[in-house]
Amino acid sequence: MATVTVELPLEAYQGVVDPDWCPGCGDFGVLRALEIAAQKLRLPTKDIFVVSGIGCSSNLPGFFHAYGVHSLHGRAVAVASGAKLANHDLHVVITGGDGDGYGIGLNHFIHAMRRNLDLTYLVMNNQIYGLTTGQASPTTEKGHKTKSTPRGNVELPINPVALALVSGATYVARGFSGEAKHLADLIAGGIAHHGFALVDVFSPCVTYNKINTYPWFKQRVYKLEDEKGYDTSDFQAALRKSFEWDPKIPLGVFYKGEELTYEDSEPALKQGPLVRQPLGMEKGLFEELVEEFY
Repeated sequence: MATVTVELPLEAYQGVVDPDWCPGCGDFGVLRALEIAAQKLRLPTKDIFVVSGIGCSSNLPGFFHAYGVHSLHGRAVAVASGAKLANHDLHVVITGGDGDGYGIGLNHFIHAMRRNLDLTYLVMNNQIYGLTTGQASPTTEKGHKTKSTPRGNVELPINPVALALVSGATYVARGFSGEAKHLADLIAGGIAHHGFALVDVFSPCVTYNKINTYPWFKQRVYKLEDEKGYDTSDFQAALRKSFEWDPKIPLGVFYKGEELTYEDSEPALKQGPLVRQPLGMEKGLFEELVEEFY
């Protein structure tokens, strides 16, 4: 029987709870871009699973109509990995911030990329800890004065795009919440990609970061697709572009490659996702275990 996909209205992806971010927060743009991307790909809401950690941005699963988990701080990638390995039919999207993903969760982030798990990671990068009221984060620029660095940040910021490239991610992009339509295209591309996709998003914190603001980014960002001759399959070119920063900052797809995913390579999954494999125990024993722990 042929499968028929139906385009849902944008409202079908909107959660029953209204977002409670600060007025003007960049995360509103990311949420809308994800809704547009899901509609563009004609994804049924039952086939989407959104996982987050802890932070302002990590509240997103509650505002999006799909399956979702608001997990532990820094553990969103680990939870998402388990879900994807169990059920390959799900489009697993991870949402979080620079503190959750590039700080406490950095180890999971790197290992998921080197395994090339089929996940899409949207990191709302506001270069500050917003939920805990304005401390320096892993992407805070050197010299930036914050609540935790009143004399200026002395640490070098992490370069998420360069890190993703050298760690093995096969779709690496950067967007800006002030460019929602462009961001939606990047997210749709990441979800459609078979492999690990990072979309690092400049998502300004209007309350605690008064430097990296909407006007600051608008004066600096440009789109890679507007640059004549740029080739997203050229790894070395992508790596060079990842180090461009002020006065010009590139947006768009830095790199897109095709490699076997972990799911395609793992022998234990050759017979299909875990949810479709036999449990390896008799029905009676299974029912006894369920009854015991019910």
